[in-house]
Amino acid sequence: MGDGLPGGVATAGAAMPVDAEFDAAFFADPHRLYARLRVERPVARARTPAGLPVWVVTRFDDARQALGDPRLAKDARGFARVLDRHPVPPDRRAVFAQELGRHMLSSDPPDHTRLRKLVGRAFTMRAIAGMRPRIEAIAAGLADQLAAGPAEVDLLDAFAFPLPMTVICDLLGVPDDERTTFRSWSNTLLSSDGTAAERTAAGAAMAQYLGALVAAKRARPAEDMLSAIVAASEDADRLSADETVSMAFLLLVAGHETTVNLIGNGVLALLCHPDRLAELRADPELTPRAVEELLRFDGPVNLATFRHTTEPVEIGGVLIPPGEVVLVALASADRDPGHFPAADELDLHRDAGHLAFGYGLHHCLGAPLARLEGDVAFRTLLARFPDLALAVEPEQLRWRSSTLMRGLTRLPVLLRQAGAG
Repeated sequence: MGDGLPGGVATAGAAMPVDAEFDAAFFADPHRLYARLRVERPVARARTPAGLPVWVVTRFDDARQALGDPRLAKDARGFARVLDRHPVPPDRRAVFAQELGRHMLSSDPPDHTRLRKLVGRAFTMRAIAGMRPRIEAIAAGLADQLAAGPAEVDLLDAFAFPLPMTVICDLLGVPDDERTTFRSWSNTLLSSDGTAAERTAAGAAMAQYLGALVAAKRARPAEDMLSAIVAASEDADRLSADETVSMAFLLLVAGHETTVNLIGNGVLALLCHPDRLAELRADPELTPRAVEELLRFDGPVNLATFRHTTEPVEIGGVLIPPGEVVLVALASADRDPGHFPAADELDLHRDAGHLAFGYGLHHCLGAPLARLEGDVAFRTLLARFPDLALAVEPEQLRWRSSTLMRGLTRLPVLLRQAGAG
């Protein structure tokens, strides 16, 4: 529920000379491009798949500076004005319902402060810790289903998605009949594939669904977070109707997207590093630290959500003019050898902090929940499936075409050896 979440519109900008293209090769392996940019042009000009010209920040210290700089704004109205500086063909620009753009990630103080405070109480360390028994029960139930089924499964569909989706829907009080459809909408909104019309349609469908859900909570409030948010919206000075729907959108998308990819990317990293996997199996109490390293090594967020300069801003010795779009490459910062010794190695004992959940005002509000879900997920999978292995060669795996998210499309695994069970 921080920088890795939906931040605005998909658009295309005028032609410009760039240092990097965010193309299919980039999605397959962003670390190769980032390694070059950190050395040759750490604050570079790039172009998104939709054609939007952006500045991308790749080194750790520069990234942390950018994430904490108030001159890099997040407000949706200001961002729309910035996009007007880059004329785009109508068929390349997705226009999202305003109900989806009034959340914390598309606002600056004082609105951001007000919105974040509203949900902050639900994400305190104590509140999250109290959720462990329920999360463990969900993970155990999913593991039971896996154990009773075929030896080969897509771990994303069978475990990595339903675990956080069930948790966040329980927390918000969302019925389970639309959860698969919601995943499809979310994937479409966050994808760089497809058309602007498809993204617009997915956003409209999501806004309609969430509007109806908010109306249901207003009519029949329950003991859940979404009912509490709706109740707060009755005070017009605190939360508008659009903000209520937008908050539900952010929490639902944020509540599953990052954790799905944390689990998927993390399992893949461990399976590709059998020594580290054996180390973690031998010492399950290492899991919290392992989660931190997996977040750093190949975290769920590639590039932080869109920021725009409100005045000239110098980053890494480069002066970025006002009215420019800036993307902070979290995945690159967390592989910066200037900050992390042996940055491309998976070290489950590493102490250095990472930027996988962002930094500053927009640091992920749900980070404690994602960490807890990751801890439970890895403990459960490693304990229940000692023979867990990839069902395909790593080079056969495909990554999502998403500028923001870093995640696999599928993760085929073998839960047990042939003939076992």
